[in-house]
Amino acid sequence: MDGTISMLLGIEDADELARVAAGAEAITRTLPGPARLGLAAGAGTLDALSRLTTGRPLDRLDAGRREAFCALLTSRASTARIVETVKIPLLLAAGTGLLPGPPPPGGLVRPDAALDCTPSAGWPACTTADAVVIGSGAGGAMAARTLARRGMTVVVLEEGRRFTAGEFRERPPLDRFLDLYRDGGATVALGRPPVLLPEGRAVGGTTVVNSGTCYRTPDRVLRRWASLGVPVEGFGADLDEVEATLRVARQPVGPLGRNGLLALAGAERLGWRAAPLRRNAPGCRGSAQCAVGCPHNAKYGVHLNALPQACEAGARIVTHARAERILVERGAATGVRARRPDGTAFEILASRVVVAAGATQTPLLLRRSGLGGHPELGRGMAVHPATNVAGRFAEPVESWSGVMQSVGIEELHGDGILIEATATPPGMTSFPLPGIGRGLRGELDGARHLAVLGAMIADAPSGRVYGARHRALLRYDLTREGAGRLRRAMVAMGRVLFAAGAEEVLTGLARDPAVRDEAALTRAVAAATRADLHLAGFHPTGTARLGADAATAPVDASGRLRGVRGVHVADASVLPTCPEVNPQLTIMAMALRIAGGIG
Repeated sequence: MDGTISMLLGIEDADELARVAAGAEAITRTLPGPARLGLAAGAGTLDALSRLTTGRPLDRLDAGRREAFCALLTSRASTARIVETVKIPLLLAAGTGLLPGPPPPGGLVRPDAALDCTPSAGWPACTTADAVVIGSGAGGAMAARTLARRGMTVVVLEEGRRFTAGEFRERPPLDRFLDLYRDGGATVALGRPPVLLPEGRAVGGTTVVNSGTCYRTPDRVLRRWASLGVPVEGFGADLDEVEATLRVARQPVGPLGRNGLLALAGAERLGWRAAPLRRNAPGCRGSAQCAVGCPHNAKYGVHLNALPQACEAGARIVTHARAERILVERGAATGVRARRPDGTAFEILASRVVVAAGATQTPLLLRRSGLGGHPELGRGMAVHPATNVAGRFAEPVESWSGVMQSVGIEELHGDGILIEATATPPGMTSFPLPGIGRGLRGELDGARHLAVLGAMIADAPSGRVYGARHRALLRYDLTREGAGRLRRAMVAMGRVLFAAGAEEVLTGLARDPAVRDEAALTRAVAAATRADLHLAGFHPTGTARLGADAATAPVDASGRLRGVRGVHVADASVLPTCPEVNPQLTIMAMALRIAGGIG
């Protein structure tokens, strides 16, 4: 692997090569089996091609032969795709080293919250409760708090573990990244094109690793839901309660960082609507580490509010607990069977079960439980496809110094396009730095001069969750309309960056990786096929839709799973259509409403 790393990233220094190789090995260990095999096959193919064309393996090439081999690889479409695939984990291993080191001791914005967490290894083989909540993320935390405050005995099952701010301060960013995400952040939805779909796995769910951006559900979305028979009266009051729980406020300008300030400047020169985002991050210091756990506990995820409030009311959390199946007798829930990491099982008997495992995992759990008979379960998955462009500036930007997701540009939001200034070091975003070898080495060395914008779009619910065991097979195809929106978004982001003073814009497109003006950007984007677009996907929703029509919605308007008594669903999977914004507030408000109706 050292030869592949040295060749692709242009690394000559032995110490740097050892650091990146160790990081790449750690990443590989967290990947699911098929991804590991694919990565190994890609690296093996590159080495075989080197032997075939140069007569030497990659680790025996001198600098001149290596660069000639790099040029050969990028000149062929077939090998260029292999190169891009192998590059992704290597850039992640290299890029996380650019994040700031541990903050100085002391000075935590807030201490870790008091949580009643018990690892499953110490949990009895059989217990009872009034309600079991499966999942501790946005929906599960709000459901648990609601039920516990009504005097019910509540047990929350969480597949991941609890993380502390001390870990986020002391452990390297790459280690945290690999621990905090399912499959080390390598969850992929297959389709045209394949889309990375990272999912958090921890006490607090994805709220521990999201950007902290908090948008209220747009009125047009609520009107659409009302037309589907979903009761939305008073939803604004539910959103108000969630905002108060999360302490949502407009992000102050001070910690934004230059990446956000350039986005504001470019939008202002274009006359476009833009402002610092509303976030659940009181006391944010701009450490740009939201995606790997805030070292200051400034991002106020549900592990710091709704979950400790649930525990204060008597709820208990069992960690390292994978829910295997919901127990049902005579058409009614009787509890949940879960498994510990060592494979042993335990049961919690309860007449109420709230499923909040997330849009990709909830359908699998229901199928394993014999409750997946509705023909629409797992269908209709909507995601927010997202893409990035970067602008190169004469002065350093250091986009990873400041708030990770800082500014929202809403000029095109009515067209389903939301632009946000969001940046992490190379490799921790879907944006691919161009080139390999010395060219990529130069891009890494010059990354401090890049400002990065991201755009996510509202696309049709064209995804699907397959499978009934413990690993979901995800399928999502970008629609033609969605591809058109992404192209418009790329041009719009380029315009903002040029208006802010960028010397050139990096597109992420293999055929036109860098452009010097808006006209060239427009031509490059127009010539790109759907397969050429570099994408990530976020916020999967809609795989167990809530609605009045029994034929199209697996879950009824109150949140009850059709066909069984005592099972409710209260996570992103119940959202009837794409929410068109970062969905944390929407999910929590919906869970609050659903849990409030459980008798």
